[in-house]
Amino acid sequence: MSKYIGKTALGFARTWHHIDVARDPRPLGRLATAIATALIGKHKPVYYPGSDCGDYVVATNCQFIYATGKKDQFKLYRRHSGRPGNLHETTLADLKNRKGGGEVLRRAVSGMLPKNQLRQRRLERLRTVEDGNNPWAQNITAFHDEAVKSESQTA
Repeated sequence: MSKYIGKTALGFARTWHHIDVARDPRPLGRLATAIATALIGKHKPVYYPGSDCGDYVVATNCQFIYATGKKDQFKLYRRHSGRPGNLHETTLADLKNRKGGGEVLRRAVSGMLPKNQLRQRRLERLRTVEDGNNPWAQNITAFHDEAVKSESQTA
């Protein structure tokens, strides 16, 4: 049996992924699934459920995010303060108008992450920008848009 470990530091290194929501054809749920996978680190060869080996994800142009069907009108976000009669409901369209598409994307990704102690730390690595100005442009090493193009060309 070989004891050669190899270059595992490359596997554990956190890379920055860029997703341009305006150019990505996927709806909200499919986009959130891909982002959650990158935040968890399931695409890495060193993935282990108990370790935090995920990457950073920057989503730009979040104002162009969309959901299929009539989810804009009928998808509800609920919160409760714990006091009687304080159940607040907001539709997806209202949330997008008040807080922007980035908050809608963040809540969708949050629901797809495992409910454990690593959840908040992983969510902090998701950066959302409403317009095309990317303040983390110098950090980006992987462009998710190119991966989407290559997948559609092979299919």
